[in-house]
Amino acid sequence: MSLINLIDFPSLGDDRGSLVALESHQSIPFDIKRVYYIFGTQKGVSRGFHAHQQLKQVAVCVTGRCRMVLDNGKQREDVWLDSATKGILIEDMVWREMHDFSEDCVLLVLANEHYNELDYIRDYDCFLNYFVGNEK
Repeated sequence: MSLINLIDFPSLGDDRGSLVALESHQSIPFDIKRVYYIFGTQKGVSRGFHAHQQLKQVAVCVTGRCRMVLDNGKQREDVWLDSATKGILIEDMVWREMHDFSEDCVLLVLANEHYNELDYIRDYDCFLNYFVGNEK
């Protein structure tokens, strides 16, 4: 089973431009409780390098592009996010890294919970150790 779960968002619009609507339990498969975006990432800088114990997220590059790496402790996959009409669902207990940000990249992230530092796993070895004796 692939870790890459892309969501296609319908683009609405006319000769004035385009619009993408992101709605809880419609285009986004959960209640949206937090929204943030990453921008201005310097060339050569990577971000992420963590997992969440319970948090689910959808990430969308609303402009520019970046490469998302997902890892569930057994397999590791990467995908380019480069379209405002395509998002990626990131489940809980999935290690995530973001690399190769374009200069104009704006990465929008929608989360099903509010920020909680205790939900983060920031050490990759600790993340892998979770799976020893545990099957997800």
